[in-house]
Amino acid sequence: MFDTLSDRLDKVFSSLRGKGRLSDADIDATAREIRIALLEADVALPVVKVFIGAVKERARGAEVSQALNPAQQVIKIVNEELVGILGGETRLLRFAKQPPTVIMLAGLQGAGKTTLAGKLAKHLKANGHAPLLVACDLQRPNAVQQLQVVGGQAGVEVFAPYEGSGIGDPVDAARRGVEQARRMNHDVVVVDTAGRLGIDAELMRQAADIRDAVQPDEVLFVVDAMIGQDAVVTAQAFQEGVGFTGVVLTKLDGDARGGAALSVRHLTGQPILFASTGEKLGDFDVFHPERMASRILGMGDVLTLIEQAEKSFDQDTAERMAGKMMEGKDFDLEDFLEQMLQVKKMGSLTSLLGMLPGMGQMKDALAQVDDKDLDRIAAIIRSMTPQERRTPKVLNGSRRMRIAKGSGVTVTEVNNLVDRFYEAQKMMKQMGGMAGMMGGGMPGMPGMGRKAQRASKKGQQSQGKKGKKGPGRAGGGPSKVGSKNGGALPQQPGSPQLPQGFPQLPQGFPPAGQQPPDPFGLRRPR
Repeated sequence: MFDTLSDRLDKVFSSLRGKGRLSDADIDATAREIRIALLEADVALPVVKVFIGAVKERARGAEVSQALNPAQQVIKIVNEELVGILGGETRLLRFAKQPPTVIMLAGLQGAGKTTLAGKLAKHLKANGHAPLLVACDLQRPNAVQQLQVVGGQAGVEVFAPYEGSGIGDPVDAARRGVEQARRMNHDVVVVDTAGRLGIDAELMRQAADIRDAVQPDEVLFVVDAMIGQDAVVTAQAFQEGVGFTGVVLTKLDGDARGGAALSVRHLTGQPILFASTGEKLGDFDVFHPERMASRILGMGDVLTLIEQAEKSFDQDTAERMAGKMMEGKDFDLEDFLEQMLQVKKMGSLTSLLGMLPGMGQMKDALAQVDDKDLDRIAAIIRSMTPQERRTPKVLNGSRRMRIAKGSGVTVTEVNNLVDRFYEAQKMMKQMGGMAGMMGGGMPGMPGMGRKAQRASKKGQQSQGKKGKKGPGRAGGGPSKVGSKNGGALPQQPGSPQLPQGFPQLPQGFPPAGQQPPDPFGLRRPR
């Protein structure tokens, strides 16, 4: 969604790099380009004026004029002001001291309230809550049935006393829903209300009546991030007519300009709590202003990538893979398939790679990655016999031809996959060797099983018997860089670690000018 804005800002900052100091003319020209970029992204004019004023004032201050690298200081200022416009700190849901917590959803028809109710319920359930969905959208045809389907997919109960499609009292349904939650010990109630194609008096009156009947702890305004300037107008109308305590952005995976996300928070004064980034129920997460600002400026979003890895990676599988590397066993095609399926659980490969720093300049390369190719790779590996998966060296010409026919691909594609596998196998061996050279730091890593720890210790002892090699030689010990922390890559204080068995991300990855990683051979040749 923010690709256009990111591209424009990147061009602005590129023109600053290499300058020893910035004149007032440089600052004015930079501010003018940033203003144009924001306006083209559909950011509301009042927000643009405040933003540009703050950036120019700080850019003319001592933090830039006395800096060794003024361009980096300007980027830092823009990043901090973006974070401020987006809300500053992350704001989480406020739960009632006495359950159930009542959350009311409001917004226009088509913003995605019903689907979002299911996403929110699934998110709450994953965090240990017992939510109840209440169907109060009784105007739109089949809205009640849609909520029941979404609730079933999310694995949560739906309370629907009326069949809807113009029949029933939404205020009574909301009131009875809260009573049902108390009886059945649900600690959160999510009330799905009706919307309209536009703002009208009946919509506001009905939403206000439901609010007065259930006294919600949170009123979340659901806004379609693709409607541009209208999002701000609608948000202000709802704030005056009903009032809300937080904003939820939907359809952030669209190709619109995304200015609503930068405008709604500033003009309404209410924080953005959640963001919906896709059609699946799992495409939903807490909104982090600092991470969104980092994405807009092309700095990636490694923390979100790490969190997704922690949610998706199976701990037992990761420990078994780590133990196998420690023991020096070969990484075979069955492991390759297992790792690939683990990565697939995390979501779209394009979006995952897009979270890495520096990937903003590689949009053409990312566009060549096709998620459907993962299924093709799985089909190739599953067309092999167990012996062929465990011992890929036996894959001669006739075997490869049989595998190609069995999986519906060409022999060339099978050959490419095998070549990619050998690259991955080599990388895994190197990782196992690095882990063995980490000294006492490796056995204490969180999440590592005892078997893997014993294997690591055994590997270290066997290395000691063979004798030490100096750094710089083949098979030698760790280099001086990182030797103080056991050869491990430096981590930012307080940042979460990737799950055990998932390769840690180096700082500044990927190097400038290089292609993004393609361990599964998904990149299509031009």
